[in-house]
Amino acid sequence: ELPDIDIDVESARRTEIYQAVIDRFGSERVTCVSMMDTYKVRHAVRDVGAALGMAPDEIDEIATAFPHIRARDARDAIADLPELRSRGLDTPRLSRFFDLVEALDGLPRHIALHPSGVVLSNATLLDRTPVEASGLGFPMSQFDKDDVETLGLLKLDVLGIRMQSAMAYAVAEVARVDGHHVDLDDTAQVPLDDEATYRLIRTTHTLGCFQIESPGQRELIGKLGPERFEDLVIDISLFRPGPVKSDMITPFLEHRHGWRPAAYLHPTLVPALAETEGVVVFHEQVLRIVAETTGVTLAQADEVRRSMGTPAGQAEIEAWWRPAARARGYSPADVDRIWGVLASFASFGFCKAHAAAFALPTYHSAWLKAHHPAAFLAGVLTHDPGMYPRRLILDDARSLGIAVLPLDVNASGETYRVERLEPGSPPLPRPAHPDLPDGSAYGIRLSLTDVMGISADEVARIVAGQPFADLGDFWARARVSRPVVERLVLAGAFDGLYGMGGAGAGLGRRGRVTRRDVLLHVAEIDRWDRSTRRSPSRSAGRRSGGASAPGQLVLDLGDRPELTAGTGLPEMTGPERVRAELDILGLDASSHVMRFYGPLLDALGVVRSRDLLRARSRSEVWVAGVKVATQTPPVRSGRRVVFLTLDDGTGPVDATFFEDVQGPYAATVFHS
Repeated sequence: ELPDIDIDVESARRTEIYQAVIDRFGSERVTCVSMMDTYKVRHAVRDVGAALGMAPDEIDEIATAFPHIRARDARDAIADLPELRSRGLDTPRLSRFFDLVEALDGLPRHIALHPSGVVLSNATLLDRTPVEASGLGFPMSQFDKDDVETLGLLKLDVLGIRMQSAMAYAVAEVARVDGHHVDLDDTAQVPLDDEATYRLIRTTHTLGCFQIESPGQRELIGKLGPERFEDLVIDISLFRPGPVKSDMITPFLEHRHGWRPAAYLHPTLVPALAETEGVVVFHEQVLRIVAETTGVTLAQADEVRRSMGTPAGQAEIEAWWRPAARARGYSPADVDRIWGVLASFASFGFCKAHAAAFALPTYHSAWLKAHHPAAFLAGVLTHDPGMYPRRLILDDARSLGIAVLPLDVNASGETYRVERLEPGSPPLPRPAHPDLPDGSAYGIRLSLTDVMGISADEVARIVAGQPFADLGDFWARARVSRPVVERLVLAGAFDGLYGMGGAGAGLGRRGRVTRRDVLLHVAEIDRWDRSTRRSPSRSAGRRSGGASAPGQLVLDLGDRPELTAGTGLPEMTGPERVRAELDILGLDASSHVMRFYGPLLDALGVVRSRDLLRARSRSEVWVAGVKVATQTPPVRSGRRVVFLTLDDGTGPVDATFFEDVQGPYAATVFHS
C-alpha cells in the first residue's frame, strides 16, 4: 500500500500549511481533497421541513431532538429512544414528512473541502482529476479521499490540532506577561520526568489537557496513577476500542498495582507482553504474538494484522492461524485463549510509536497546566476547549485560584488574555488539593469574540480604538451596531469605564451609575446619531478631545447627550447579571450560576464535586449541577449508555445512565 502520511499542525494555522505546500510545489501539482456531504437525519429534517413550508421553530426543534444518525434510521430512533418518543414525533401528521426524510438518506447534499487531505503529484495532475475552487479559495479535487487512493495518488493529511494552537498561545502569553520564554521541546526546560506534572495528572484535575480530559480518561488515569512518560503511552493505548472490547483494562490495573499476579497468555509470549503486565496494548505486541505463534516474519505478521480489519478477513486469518499455531506446539486451550485476544484487539489496536507521539503533547499540556495554569487555560479558552464548554474551563480556572476578569471595552481583546493581578487584589481561595498549581497571582480576561452577534470587524475596531473615554466616544469610533452595544452593556463591558464594579455595585442609589442607566444612554445616543445623520448641517465634526489617536478625526458634536447618573433605575441583581452573561456570552463569569442555589442544595443534602471522594464507597449520594456534556459512545454490551457531566461550581460530576433507567429521564438528560 501507499504510505499513510499524517502531519499534525496548529489548527489555527492549518490553511497556512495548505498555502505553503501550494507555493512550494505549484498549483498544477497540488490539490486539496473534497468530500461529498450526504444527507443524515438533521440535514434531511431541515431541508424537507423547508420544502414543505413548516415553521422554522418546529423544524429546528425536530432536527435538534435527533442524535447524529442516518436519515433512514429516523423512525427506528423514534421507536427506540425515550427522549424522542416523549416528543410525539410518531403522529400521523408527520408520517409523510418522515417518508421524505428517510428517502433522502445517503444522497449527496453538497461537495465540501476535506478537513485535512492534500494530494501531491507531478505536473500531469490536472489531466487526471477535475479541480474546482473551494469556499476558501484552495484548489479542490472533485474526487474524495477513497477515489484519490484508488487512482494511486499520494495523499498527505494535514491534521489541525487545537491543543497545538492552545499550547503555542500559552507559551506566547508566558513570554508576554512574565518575560519567560518556554521551549517545550527543550528537555532541560521541560524534562519528561517533572514530578509536579505527574502529581497534577494523578489528581485527575486534567480538564483541558490533551487526550486525558474525558470522563473515562480521568477515571483511568486516577486508577493508573502515571509516574513516568511510558505510563502515559500505555494509558493512551489502553483507552482504545481494542483493549476495552477485550476487557484488558481491569486485568492491567490489577497486575500493575500488585492486586493479582501478572498472567501471560503463554510462557513463550512473556517477552512480548512483559512491559504491559501481560496485557496486549500495542500493535507491535500483536505482530510479535503472530510471529511467535506461527513462525512468520514481522512484516508478514503486519499483513495478517491489516487483514483482520474486516469480518471476512478475520475469518480467513483464523482458518490459517489456528492450524499454524497448533503446528508450533500450542494446545487447543492455548489456541482458543490467544485467538480470543487477537480477534478482539487486532483491528482496533494502537501503534506504540503513534501513542508516544500522542503522549508528548499530553505531557506538555499537563506541564503547562502545572507550571503556567493561567496561560494554559487562556490558550484552551481561545482555541476552543474541545469536549467541554468554556464555562467549565473557567470554573476550573477558579478552582486553581485564577481570577476570571470581566468583559471590558478597554481591556478585552479578540482572545482570552492573562493579566497579573495588582497587589492587594482580593485573592480567590487557593486550590484545595496540595498537588494542584496555585494560579492566584493571575487573572484571565474574557474575550470580546464571545459576545453574541459581534462580528470580527467590530472586534477589530474596538481593539484598535482602545482606550475609550466614555460610551459616546466608543459609539463614534468603534462603530458597533446598537444590539451589540446593548449586549456589551448588559454583560458588564462598560462597568470599568463608569466605576460600576467593586463594593456597593448593584445598589442603584441616586448618584451612582447603573447598567440600566448606560443602557438608557445607548438609546439616547442612537436617537441623537440618527437625527444628526438626517440633519447634515449639524454635523460639523471637530477633533475630539477624548482618547482618539493623534491626527484622527472623530465626530464629536457639542450637543451629544451626556450620561445622566443616578436616574433611580435599579442596578441588576446578581442572578440577573449571571443570566445576562449566560444569554450573551454563553458562560457565567461574575459568579457560578449554582451559587444562587446553595441554600437549597445544602437543605437537600447534596454532595458537591469536591467532596465526592470523601463519601463512603457504595453509598447513595445526591448530586446536582448544570449540564455541560452528554456522550453516548459505543460500549461492549451494545446497549446504549449515557454519560452525563454536570458542573456544580466545585468541579465536574460524571454520572452514568444505563439503558434500563433511561426511559423517564432521557428527555431531561438530553433537552434540559
